[in-house]
Amino acid sequence: MVKRSRYSSLAPVTCLLLAGTALGGCSAIDRLANIGQQPALASIDNPTSQPGYKPVQMPMPTPQPASYNPNSLWRNGSRAFFKDQRARQVGDLLTVTVNITDKAQFANETQRSRNNAEDSGVTNFFGKSKLPITNSVLPTRLLTADGTSSSDGKGSINRQEALQTNVAAVVTQVLPNGNLVVEGKQEIRVNYEIRELVIAGIVRPEDIQSDNTIDSTKIAEARIAYGGRGQIMDVQQPRYGQQLADIILPF
Repeated sequence: MVKRSRYSSLAPVTCLLLAGTALGGCSAIDRLANIGQQPALASIDNPTSQPGYKPVQMPMPTPQPASYNPNSLWRNGSRAFFKDQRARQVGDLLTVTVNITDKAQFANETQRSRNNAEDSGVTNFFGKSKLPITNSVLPTRLLTADGTSSSDGKGSINRQEALQTNVAAVVTQVLPNGNLVVEGKQEIRVNYEIRELVIAGIVRPEDIQSDNTIDSTKIAEARIAYGGRGQIMDVQQPRYGQQLADIILPF
């Protein structure tokens, strides 16, 4: 029988700690090299060429033959007589109006209480008050047990968020039913802090206004991220060692 060392179970944890330390060390070296420098803006790249990019696939209706209105040269909502200025093909731009006003308040309370009692005894044994052979007095109580449990849980949520801004997005894909997949990113650097706004989703060409804008509430599968990076975010984030400990430690 092969005996397993008690230290062998610590090997995976040790490897994770060493890996985390190495990765954190590389990150620390990069940060040391950029002391006193402003955080660099990300380069403008093709979203479809980024690692992990996957074309969007959605349920599509059965293809229908195209129909045209004879003797009609105008499209409803068009700003130009000879050309529609709204986004309609890959590479076109449109402006997304991000208008998020979210407010939620929840409060709940759960109470639970239970009392249990068990009591059993023998006061008479076949008409006699004493046990045979031993001639000892019968115990009036053989078993006495009681239990009490209670819980009281309370929770509340009070959240209020507001985000109003505009961001230009590019059409990265045209789905078979004509819907447009859009993606946009905006970076603003103020002193040593960069604010990022990323938006992506699927829009209908009919929802695009005549000025080539669309409200964020009309974007399906919307993905909106607003955050930043820089000295302020660096202070707000816990150290990588603490993050690693929070993941690994079971208590």
